[in-house]
Amino acid sequence: MEANQERAAATRAARGTVTRLLFGQLATYAVGAAVRLGVLDRIGTGTCTADEVAADCGTHPQATLRLLRALAALGLLTEPEPGTFEATAAGALLRSDTPDSMSALARIFSDPLMTRARERTEDSVRSGEPAFDAIFGTDFFGHLKNEPELSQVFNTAMGQGTRIAAEDVPAAYDFGRFGTIVDVGGGDGTLLAAILRAHPAPRGMIYDTAEGLAQADARLAAEGVADRVTLEAGDFFTAAPAGGDLYLLKSVIHDWNDDQCAQILRHIRQVIPADGRLLVIEPVLTDTVRPETEPLIYLSDLNMLVNVGGRERTRADFEDLCAKAGFTLTGLTPLPAPDPFVLIEAAPS
Repeated sequence: MEANQERAAATRAARGTVTRLLFGQLATYAVGAAVRLGVLDRIGTGTCTADEVAADCGTHPQATLRLLRALAALGLLTEPEPGTFEATAAGALLRSDTPDSMSALARIFSDPLMTRARERTEDSVRSGEPAFDAIFGTDFFGHLKNEPELSQVFNTAMGQGTRIAAEDVPAAYDFGRFGTIVDVGGGDGTLLAAILRAHPAPRGMIYDTAEGLAQADARLAAEGVADRVTLEAGDFFTAAPAGGDLYLLKSVIHDWNDDQCAQILRHIRQVIPADGRLLVIEPVLTDTVRPETEPLIYLSDLNMLVNVGGRERTRADFEDLCAKAGFTLTGLTPLPAPDPFVLIEAAPS
């Protein structure tokens, strides 16, 4: 009898796990709706009733209450009294007016730009190719190039997604020994600015497409390092700029397949000095999935598959990429938990 009860309890728990996963997409859309409607901006730092939120956001009162209660169940709000809500620390990150805002990140990850290809994950698993290209008629970054407003939100989102790493990276590596740090695909400069603030000696360069650099001037000025950074527009599949002794790539390699990554790294190898260093900042998969592993990194791997055709990689994968491009991997430095990134250092072979 006791064994049967234990099996029944285990089955119920397993069914609960599957059910929560099946409703995960609704959680994403609830967060996206809250950001687009300005719900967290309206609630702000105090309390607010569902009716007040509905009046200010122009939404249906009862439907608004239902959304707010779903957000409360997800840990983004609390409901101290019936129909009255207050943001939690996590919910406050969805406001657009806070320095550590994740609102643009929420907008992008709940936008059809990301979600439509995820709906076709099965197609990508069958073919090994990104579903995005078949849906939109072009690749992910080509689509962004033709959507300037969406591109701006994407750039902001990538800057928001880099902030945790920007807090951890400067102290995790000896950047001060270099003269010029070239951030390849560095976007708005969030990471490079943090490094330069912590290390006053080096100068910097951000090398990215014109679209990627669109918000860099404002970000660098706000961080007080604009006078130490040069912006250069270009295509890392065509060339890499000379003049650096440290070449930095954060969240670039996982966007591309192995041949494309080797091409990017070979261009850097052509211009890096013999005593220079390459620093790739990416998650590193373990050889097997451990029970305690955070699933986010593997969900990111699937997102890379369906949207851009890239992937997350193991240490052996990074060693192979480096070898193909004329580099030798010299060390891995994990950033402090819960930051998932690892500093992957390589030297010219």
